[in-house]
Amino acid sequence: MSDVAVIEQFVTKYKALRQEIAKVIIGQDEVVNQILISVFSGGHSLLIGVPGLAKTLMVNTIAQALGLNFKRIQFTPDLMPSDILGSEILDEDRNFKFVKGPIFSNIILADEINRTPPKTQAALLEAMQERAVTVAGHHYKLDLPYFVLATQNPIEQEGTYPLPEAQLDRFMFAINLEYPTFEEEVEVVKATTTDKKPTVNALFTAKDIVNYQNVIRRIPVADNVVEYAVKIVGKTRPKAETVADLVKQYIDWGAGPRASQNLILAAKTHAVIQGKFSPDIEDVQAVAISILRHRIIKNYKAEAEGISEEQIIKSLF
Repeated sequence: MSDVAVIEQFVTKYKALRQEIAKVIIGQDEVVNQILISVFSGGHSLLIGVPGLAKTLMVNTIAQALGLNFKRIQFTPDLMPSDILGSEILDEDRNFKFVKGPIFSNIILADEINRTPPKTQAALLEAMQERAVTVAGHHYKLDLPYFVLATQNPIEQEGTYPLPEAQLDRFMFAINLEYPTFEEEVEVVKATTTDKKPTVNALFTAKDIVNYQNVIRRIPVADNVVEYAVKIVGKTRPKAETVADLVKQYIDWGAGPRASQNLILAAKTHAVIQGKFSPDIEDVQAVAISILRHRIIKNYKAEAEGISEEQIIKSLF
């Protein structure tokens, strides 16, 4: 099947996928969209939202609809790397046997990743980057596709271990979850206070998803679109030659080259979802806020004056 035919098939399946997820998840369309763009781009996402916004249910539903294995890891201050990676134990024949940890799954929900010490955070981040883990000197490959969705609670920061900037950079998207609208919340309450449980059908297989990821990577991108993405990322760096006053005033550090790569990858997936065969500048702008939000570091002045990352990023367009 040609790439064009594969993309046309993907657009149809994607619409069905959104309908399948909507059986359980009411509203949050933009959040679901960004998570799926991240999956089909081969990236990871960081979800930032207060408790009770159905983050776990959302990831579980998406995993079911994609036909993938799903594991949830609750991060706590006493969690050790071996608790997520697995460990070697002595079996009855007195031989060492490796028992796989929960990280060996297609989709991992790392719940409250900022509640666990840096040592355990680093173990997860190696798996995210390398798609493999090393335990007791042995290298174990993880099954593809492999996708980590980490959640962070923006309130109650006492006793937490914020992710360092270099580790935040491993996440393709940082997605903010907002409270539902009044109408959505009414729908949620009606749907979840009866004995009816909707069944979610798997529309994809792991092999399908890897195949679509490869086709999306092969999509051509015009030079002016690549240059536009690189220029936007360059404009976030306060020491760059052509930099806006807003960035000079309010940003300490800008985004690195990984942001430019992610902008183009996510723009390709965004374009395909719209049924296009090549991304344009609008596709780059559509994904820019979630890709740059966690990669720019505001200074004290920005915090004091209530200037948000979103305002700064929108000014770059």
